[in-house]
Amino acid sequence: MTVKKNDRLSVYIEDLTHDGAGVAKVDGYPLFVAGALPGETVETHVLKTLKNYGFAKLLNVVEASPDRVMAPCPVFDQCGGCQLQHFSYEGQLKFKENMVRQVMTRIGKLPDVPVHPVKGMANPWRYRNKSQIPFAEEAGIVKAGFYKIRSHNIANTDACMIQSEEADSIMMNLKRELQGLGLRAYDEVGHRGMLRHVIVRKGRASGEVMVVLVTLKKKFPQKEAAIELIRRVVPHVTSIVQNVNPNKTNVIFGDETITLWGKPVIVDSIGDTKFEISARSFYQVNPEQTEVLYKQALDYAQLNGDETVIDAYCGIGTISLFLAKKAKEVYGVEIVPQAIEDAKRNAELNGVTNAHFEAGAAEDVIPKWYAEGKRFDVLMVDPPRKGCDEKLLQTILEYKPKRIVYVSCNPATLARDLRILEDGGYRTQEVQPVDMFPHTTHVEAVTWLELI
Repeated sequence: MTVKKNDRLSVYIEDLTHDGAGVAKVDGYPLFVAGALPGETVETHVLKTLKNYGFAKLLNVVEASPDRVMAPCPVFDQCGGCQLQHFSYEGQLKFKENMVRQVMTRIGKLPDVPVHPVKGMANPWRYRNKSQIPFAEEAGIVKAGFYKIRSHNIANTDACMIQSEEADSIMMNLKRELQGLGLRAYDEVGHRGMLRHVIVRKGRASGEVMVVLVTLKKKFPQKEAAIELIRRVVPHVTSIVQNVNPNKTNVIFGDETITLWGKPVIVDSIGDTKFEISARSFYQVNPEQTEVLYKQALDYAQLNGDETVIDAYCGIGTISLFLAKKAKEVYGVEIVPQAIEDAKRNAELNGVTNAHFEAGAAEDVIPKWYAEGKRFDVLMVDPPRKGCDEKLLQTILEYKPKRIVYVSCNPATLARDLRILEDGGYRTQEVQPVDMFPHTTHVEAVTWLELI
């Protein structure tokens, strides 16, 4: 059977893609159906066909999955923030476990590596401690919310069920009072207006809240009125910051950051470790699950107090400071100099004296440490979604620390890197997925490898 555009087909959904679309096979031809779930029979309208796959619109669910639920968010079908609210949470966890298993087999060629059930949340809502809210003006109406799927058009909303209530309050009230303040929302196409984004950060343990106004220009006459409004709608706000981004770009932040009111940072804790978080600090967005993730990483590190540990891609020192409590010495490396300054400050904040931080590329700094006579027992690595740099993997295989703990936000690149490390003499012991992002297709995983 040849699938053609505008065909109406009844298909069975076998799986989900990485962005949450259902996958059907029509005589071996993959058809992607947004909104469909595994195990369902659905009626579809074929929208587009390419050589190796096609796309179809969901018309009707003929036989529903037992895991299908009513998505509670009114803009779920428009917003690109969540992909799986129509999937029961138990179903989401099973899907994510299976996704990790599949990439271990297909990409990593590791079909026998134990993959444990995903560690999920008791309450998978309101978990985000950071929200990045775009503002825009269309036909004289101010809109705020989140970008629609695969676009920069805004799904206008007053609330988001995975962000903090403080972020909801800022989004709703600032949107309603923006014109009264005379503060124009940014027009991305025309590169005019003033307010581009509002970022809201909240410390789960401390309750401290930071609000960041990302503006096109440094000077805007409504500054004091905006500060007053924010303080009124979020009475316990502790930091109001302005970031200036004059560039015609999709990148959110510009280079200049100014404290308008209160402190330049907020403080939060993971376990009994405190962190200062600035407007641009990288900090995990789900603090409850971050504690689960880091505890798992520590368990896999198996430290007894005599080890010297490398923390590659250390960021602001979050994992490093956890490791320092169990290890003899920890050496953190990160390519972003500001993050290293934050890490040093966080070590001082916690009275940690056995964690040392250096800015630079891990594949350059680690050989320098070895050349200085340092020796390491455990390597902790927590790279971005693209996985480890190829040069870093070669550096690891050259110096061969006896144990590696790999924390990943992308199971596909994790599996790719595990294959390289396995070929270089390591053995993957087990994989523990952790659900850091409920109602999305993303999942983190912690993996433990031993040198053989």
